[in-house]
Amino acid sequence: MMMPATQLKFQSLDLTVSDLWIPMAASLAASVAVYWMYHLFYGSRTIGAGVDRAFLLGGPAITALFLGIQSSIPLSLGLLGALSFVRFRTPVKDSAEIGFLLLLIASSIGIATGTYAIVIVLFVAAFLTLTAQALLRRRFCLRRFSHLLLSMDKEAFDRLQQPLEAFLRGQVDNLHLKTLSVMDGRVSLQYQFRKRADFDRAGFVRQLSGIAAGTPVEIFLGGA
Repeated sequence: MMMPATQLKFQSLDLTVSDLWIPMAASLAASVAVYWMYHLFYGSRTIGAGVDRAFLLGGPAITALFLGIQSSIPLSLGLLGALSFVRFRTPVKDSAEIGFLLLLIASSIGIATGTYAIVIVLFVAAFLTLTAQALLRRRFCLRRFSHLLLSMDKEAFDRLQQPLEAFLRGQVDNLHLKTLSVMDGRVSLQYQFRKRADFDRAGFVRQLSGIAAGTPVEIFLGGA
């Protein structure tokens, strides 16, 4: 008995050439805009996982995905089932990356659904918000806490404790001794402080080393 041959039927997408290329070109332009805004407002301070490398391909890919979903309900169910197995193992190291990813996804979906006006308003609002944030940060800088770690012999600590305290209080604001530990004859001190507007990192370390002249002192300055 002959088994009937299996026939595969592919449903053609009810989309014209302009329906495909115009959204894809617009999505690529939006991806370039997100990439540019990322590096303009965030690139110099990035400590993230390099998520910007996915922007140029991610935008058109998301748009193409939603164009396919709109054309066929069975296809959309199949795509959603396939995507449920996708897992991203690279952690998001900075919360700012989430904002740019959401901007990319929202613009790609908006272009795929033909709501170009919403996408334009979204980009204008995002650009103005990031510009205002950058200007306000320069104008009204919120001073974050910096950290200073000193490690020295116990004999040196007994001799330098008061001069070091006097120097630090004269150079920084809101000085707090967070931890003090003694191990194997060495004393480790961790200070937390806020730097002043005229804070000179290199000069600060140089003067600190001058106070401990002739005494081996390990200095670590972070967040300043």
